[in-house]
Amino acid sequence: MEELSPIFFILLPVVAFMYASVGHGGASGYLALMALFGVSTYLMRPTALMLNVLVSLIAFIQFYRLKIMKWDLFMLLALTSIPAAYIGGQISTHPSLYKNILGLLLLIPAIQFAIPKKDNEQRAAKINIPLAMFLGGVIGFLSGLIGIGGGIILTPVLLMLRWTNIKQTAVISALFIAVNSIAGLAGIIQKGMVWDNNYWFLILLAFGGGMLGAWSGAFRMHNKWLKRILSIVLIIASLKLIMAK
Repeated sequence: MEELSPIFFILLPVVAFMYASVGHGGASGYLALMALFGVSTYLMRPTALMLNVLVSLIAFIQFYRLKIMKWDLFMLLALTSIPAAYIGGQISTHPSLYKNILGLLLLIPAIQFAIPKKDNEQRAAKINIPLAMFLGGVIGFLSGLIGIGGGIILTPVLLMLRWTNIKQTAVISALFIAVNSIAGLAGIIQKGMVWDNNYWFLILLAFGGGMLGAWSGAFRMHNKWLKRILSIVLIIASLKLIMAK
């Protein structure tokens, strides 16, 4: 395993906790941490996706217990996102381009965590089928290309379109992230995945944080100040990636 600071191992389960609490797998947070602590870009994408699969499935199980899943919307999104994520996973990007794209995408969850959300109690808008399938494809491709599950993009879009409320968004995003992460990993593996077997230890840390975070998000109140700290971490990582030479 690359030499990592003990602080990294402390922050990883915290990131998993915060993302799972809103139905996300945490890939953008893991990528931000790995960028801050100097992990190789070739290890970043597969590591983030593997952690993403685990934590997002944990989050899905917890939120699914609320019985609010909108399967029709999920199927429309997944129909195009899964093949697109697989294709994106097969594409290798130059490290500098990868860092710039990731740096920009990290600003999305940074803003999400910084601004408190209020549940949308308005009447749900009708789902636009072609638009849902188009969005699924675009988000899926970016998911595989960068090594995220797509939840950081999908969540604000669903809320903006009023297709779901916050809890419904969380459960759909969680499963959407899981299937896209698996598809992206499949593409990376076929292309030739770089992996450090010692990184399996990180899965245990993410599992613990994800379990607690998913339960807290589904059945308890969110911790607002922790989310704002995470937002600051994401912004710092974003700036470091964008300014990296």
